[in-house]
Amino acid sequence: MRIRVMTADDAEVVSRLRREVYSYSVMSPAYIAHQFATRSAAERQLGLIAEDGGQVVGMGTAGLNVWTSEPGQSEVAIQVHPSYRRRGIGGALAERLHGHLGAVGALRIRTFATPAGLSFAVALGYEPSREMHYSGVDPRVLPEQPAVPDGIRIATLDTLEPRQIFLADTIATLDEPSDSPMDSVDYDDWVKEIWESPASDKTLSVAALAGDEVVCFTAVAADGDRAWSDMTGTVPGYRGRGLAKLVKSVALRRCAEAGITGAFTSNDDANSPMLAINDWLGYRRIETQTSLLRTLGVR
Repeated sequence: MRIRVMTADDAEVVSRLRREVYSYSVMSPAYIAHQFATRSAAERQLGLIAEDGGQVVGMGTAGLNVWTSEPGQSEVAIQVHPSYRRRGIGGALAERLHGHLGAVGALRIRTFATPAGLSFAVALGYEPSREMHYSGVDPRVLPEQPAVPDGIRIATLDTLEPRQIFLADTIATLDEPSDSPMDSVDYDDWVKEIWESPASDKTLSVAALAGDEVVCFTAVAADGDRAWSDMTGTVPGYRGRGLAKLVKSVALRRCAEAGITGAFTSNDDANSPMLAINDWLGYRRIETQTSLLRTLGVR
């Protein structure tokens, strides 16, 4: 087994490995290559590939979170093919990634673990923080679409300007459950990483507007017959009016018309309003991952 630095040429195998590890993962090779091309230098991102006999059997990434005002926040993600676990691959990746984060000034690391990987993360010094639920739905089978309220119009994101979505996104994200507030998002970086992502399908993504203001939206990433809900948010003054239920219902119907048969999403356990909406839409839970935190240098 050898570990090497990940490159943009690994986009295909990384996408395949993610799908083998997480059946609900929707991360196309084009999206992964785009991430390589648009990552902010301030993130100090490092990607690693683990190979066995030339076959990619694991991968890991680590970098600083530059979209929060809290200094030194970082993230690590490690995936090992199920057939190659318990051979020291995850530990070797973690050692390299933790060393990198220490060198670039990280103070605290966040990671996510499946039930199978939870004890491994705890053994590395991580402490459980939150739970994230992953679920999926067949968009061809949905409840009746809610009516559009008076004073609200529905539009797909391809008909809107990025600044409109950016404002709604950053406002709605401020009080989203998280280990660190997403309160320092740079517009230009957001445009490059989010708006211009090849995975973002703006014809499937839907917004609710009051005048020219986007007051609720759902962003959809697509990969063949699968879709992922990147973000659904409502600005505070328009919550409680059923707008998130409406835009997701419209977007999922558009997904079905586009030939998508599986739509997936994730929700923090504390986000009960969105969990209720997804339950109503017919989403069924696939897996629960645990968010864990580790103070760097403590094990």
